[in-house]
Amino acid sequence: MTTISKPDVRPANPNFSSGPCAKRPGWSVEALKKAALGRSHRAKIGKAKLEQAIALTREVLEVPADYRIGIVPASDTGAVEMALWSLLGARGVDMLAWESFGAGWVTDVVKQLKLKDARVFEAPYGALPDLAKVDFDRDVVFTWNGTTSGVRVADAGFIPADRKGLTICDATSAAFAQHLDFARLDVVTFSWQKVLGGEGGHGVLILSPRAVERLETYKPDWPLPKIFRLTSAGKLIEGIFKGETINTPSMLCVEDYLDALEWAKSVGGLDGLIARADANAAVLADWVASNPAIDFLAGDPATRSNTSVCLRFVDPAVAALDDAGQQAFVKALTAALEAEKVAYDIASYRDAPPGLRIWCGATVETDDLRKLTPWLDWAFAQQKAALKAAA
Repeated sequence: MTTISKPDVRPANPNFSSGPCAKRPGWSVEALKKAALGRSHRAKIGKAKLEQAIALTREVLEVPADYRIGIVPASDTGAVEMALWSLLGARGVDMLAWESFGAGWVTDVVKQLKLKDARVFEAPYGALPDLAKVDFDRDVVFTWNGTTSGVRVADAGFIPADRKGLTICDATSAAFAQHLDFARLDVVTFSWQKVLGGEGGHGVLILSPRAVERLETYKPDWPLPKIFRLTSAGKLIEGIFKGETINTPSMLCVEDYLDALEWAKSVGGLDGLIARADANAAVLADWVASNPAIDFLAGDPATRSNTSVCLRFVDPAVAALDDAGQQAFVKALTAALEAEKVAYDIASYRDAPPGLRIWCGATVETDDLRKLTPWLDWAFAQQKAALKAAA
């Protein structure tokens, strides 16, 4: 077996977690010194910062002027739940799932909301469902980028412009790293802690005029808790989309998000962010192409994520292990990398096939990924040798 020496150079930042993700380059707590701490979010200063966060989100993410943007509680999960519970039930719904979070939305709709006219289109990790079978006369719920599978939709071309139903898109690991075609999306959700490396706990809900019309003309059969209510007396609560949040936000987290958005502008806005993520993903693609022991979980190159890059081991000795054996192999490999302080939190998601998940979003430096790949080779060789010795 080939012996690989321990690399001499470590990544400057070993944070490759898929959420919360790495802070933007150069970040320090000094970035938060203007936070409106100890002040009400309803005070002039607090509301101004929330309004600024909404305005910068629109600018950087290139959200159309007639779409509403609201900051909501409970991260991306809270934003998606608000949409599902407030909008669904007016017509049939098609649910798309190809990884754990999409599967979670299926559970909410089928087992919690108990919608009778719900069709489910599923695919295993690494693939997409047959998008041609989706009926857009119905509402459609899907994730743009499967955070736990590394599989994304290539674009929004599968969504007709003249659809009758609403499209509800969980875009949490795609927003700011992939082009979202808002003209074909009626609800878009994301959280700050993904591509921009913000802090957790807050979500963003973006509504098209068609979604607002649904909210104002349809009332679900089930009661809505206060934290989900987007309308009052049949009209949209406009304040939510002008910085008057439903519950109290962390002004420290708001300041951190503002800092991330300003950094995003400094690197070229949306195009610059996408270019950074693409360059990062390309480093791993080149490494995979030269390494016969590993491959992408996503089978189709056109649908491979440029943020949550998921990999599987195809080395015969590792692939021959049962699921528990592969999980143990991954655990030992990632523990070795963490002990060397070169990569944190890169094991695959608990519900996904055993392997690696390496975040390549815009806040990660390309040079750090270049420095990581020799360490991946080293850690694999170490665990492969241990596997052979134990046989």
